[in-house]
Amino acid sequence: MPLAKRWLELDRGTVARAPERWAMYELGTDGEVLEIGVGVLRDELKTALTYGDAEQVRWETCQSREGAEELAAEHRERAGLD
Repeated sequence: MPLAKRWLELDRGTVARAPERWAMYELGTDGEVLEIGVGVLRDELKTALTYGDAEQVRWETCQSREGAEELAAEHRERAGLD
């Protein structure tokens, strides 16, 4: 099951506004989830913008790495992206 948040364009402005916190994030194109990841959000989005093919992003910030990993595992399972 994808996040219940609207997609944002994955661009330099979005990366600059992203918090430097642990998060579970979804990368996508045309509203389709391509990847679910975990990490310090701004760093992860910089990498995705530079090297990835995704055009959109949405995320859920978490208090810890463990919390982000648990949320990501749940979403990967629901989305069939194991």
